[in-house]
Amino acid sequence: MGCCGSKEGSTREWKPLEDRSCTDIPWLLIFVLFCVGMGFICGFAVATGAAARLVSGYDSYGNICGQKNTQVEGIEYSGLDQTKNKYVFFLDPCNLDIVNRRIKSIALCVSECPSTELHTLKEVQEFGKNNGSKLCSYQLEVSKYTTDPESSKLCPKLPVPPSKSIPLFHRCTPVDVSCYANFAEALITFVSDNSVLHRLISGVMTSKEIIIGLCFLSLVLSMILMVIIRYISTVLVWILTALVVLGSIGATGVLWWLYVDHRKSLTDKLPADQLEVSRDNVQALLVYAIAATVFTVILLLLMLIMRKRVALTIALFHVAGKVFIHLPLLVFQPFWTFLALMFFWSYWVMVLLFLATTGDPVKNEQGFVEFKMSGPLQYMSWYHFVGLIWISEFILACQQMTVAGAVVTYYFTRDKANLTLPILESVFRLLRYHIGTVAKGSFIITLVKIPRLILMYIHSQLKGKENACARCILKTCICCLWCLEKCLNYLNQNAYAATAINSTNFCTSARDAFVILVENALRVAAINTVGDFVLFLGKVLIVCTTGFAGVLALNYQRDYTVWVLPLIIVGLFAFLVAHCFLSIFEIVVDVLFLCFAIDTKYNDGTPGKEYYMDKALMEFVENSRRSMQDKSRGGRPNSADGRELKPMATGASSA
Repeated sequence: MGCCGSKEGSTREWKPLEDRSCTDIPWLLIFVLFCVGMGFICGFAVATGAAARLVSGYDSYGNICGQKNTQVEGIEYSGLDQTKNKYVFFLDPCNLDIVNRRIKSIALCVSECPSTELHTLKEVQEFGKNNGSKLCSYQLEVSKYTTDPESSKLCPKLPVPPSKSIPLFHRCTPVDVSCYANFAEALITFVSDNSVLHRLISGVMTSKEIIIGLCFLSLVLSMILMVIIRYISTVLVWILTALVVLGSIGATGVLWWLYVDHRKSLTDKLPADQLEVSRDNVQALLVYAIAATVFTVILLLLMLIMRKRVALTIALFHVAGKVFIHLPLLVFQPFWTFLALMFFWSYWVMVLLFLATTGDPVKNEQGFVEFKMSGPLQYMSWYHFVGLIWISEFILACQQMTVAGAVVTYYFTRDKANLTLPILESVFRLLRYHIGTVAKGSFIITLVKIPRLILMYIHSQLKGKENACARCILKTCICCLWCLEKCLNYLNQNAYAATAINSTNFCTSARDAFVILVENALRVAAINTVGDFVLFLGKVLIVCTTGFAGVLALNYQRDYTVWVLPLIIVGLFAFLVAHCFLSIFEIVVDVLFLCFAIDTKYNDGTPGKEYYMDKALMEFVENSRRSMQDKSRGGRPNSADGRELKPMATGASSA
């Protein structure tokens, strides 16, 4: 009996791409119901008027601008007809509550935003008479703007800055955003001088064409690197190996030299306190030197043991480069994932804003109206938050499943000339058979990520208040959950590949993939260490190349001298783009390794059990067997080692 009630047996053999069936149907139904719940939250927010309050805006008395309103009990100026007053105007738009991220000002519905600066109450009065737009509180008549003693509290703060309405959202926003300097300074704490902030922002605006061009350059470089990395992976791997070996030997030698030097300088002529300190230093250097020696010996032994497995990593990188040549559309996979995430996140933020303005009108301490949800409805925000994590992880998991399905099709197709549209076929199989598996895998990640985010939030809220023990416990829990999430992500990715191969449910696929990975633990370690570092070097190469091009471009543009912020923006974007693209390359390498491990486990190159693998991987297997034959020479030969490797069927591409 398989795990989680699956029917697959533990001795079941792998049958790549032979049978297709729907997997994890209950989880598909659960995910659909959850999405229906997300849609219900959006519909509820729209039906209760939250959408109208968000788009049209509302004043401090609960009146929605641009329409007729109903009376709110206990609020004097509620229930007004604001059909002609379509814009929200704040008496003091620059009075920001940074903590709660809101404007601490009385809001009114007006018919027109002031387009010019108003310096006196007389000008405010003239604006109201000429345009019919009353900028003071409703209880104050236009004729009393200059005479009423309460006008300083009921009228806008002078001078009234010129403002324009935000497109789609009818709020009068100051044209000059300099009044938000305090808010910007709170967000950018490293800027202590406003002139520095202004110079940085003006520099970005001056160099916006260069920034856009450099961002496009990083995109092109990432796409090129995914194809050519197979040619430079060998050089990068051996450079890494040489640097690690030479660095460890050099560091050990320096420590021993320091120990000998300090010991020679140790004499009884030193004062007692200095002599004791010198002896402690010599003892410490001896410990460090011994520890470094042990570490270096272990490292050299590991390098000796894993040198052949490093060759497997190089071969996998070589084949991964071929995958992108045969499946060029894989390069564009990050685009579709990014667009899907942007669409969902935009929807999520819109509904979140709806939720912020939904609920029943409640009178606050200042006598104005706020909308708050009560009872079970207040838990909608938590449901919505879980939806953000789960659906985001679901979209990323769909990308992993799509890439895994395409690579599996490529690997287990003997004649590569028969490949038609493997990516589209993978998408079809995902939508037709495996949506439930993706939903289940992404939900498992969500179960780990949400507690970690909650603990991170608690840690940020208690910063400076908790004791050292509580802080250590919180950080330990956060670190453990992060490590668990990374491990589950890796296992999920291999489970998706196993599902793409055998069309089994998530638990069975995860178990089978785990068994394969455990059987090849040293190979997995080599790929995940050497391979990840090579990909990291690729990211560094893209960032450095883009940054250097940025320096040359900004140097050519002589009218701007402060290069810090444009280069930081370009560097961050280049790293993000490189990470997105090379993460696809990493998925391809991991899936290829799983396919290779399955291929070598169930096939041996004999007739009827020919290998599916590429020529580069075939050479690796042949070299490994040749070395095993050399070791067993002189003893009883292993019949399995004497078998001749049978290549893929005629027509298999080795390009």
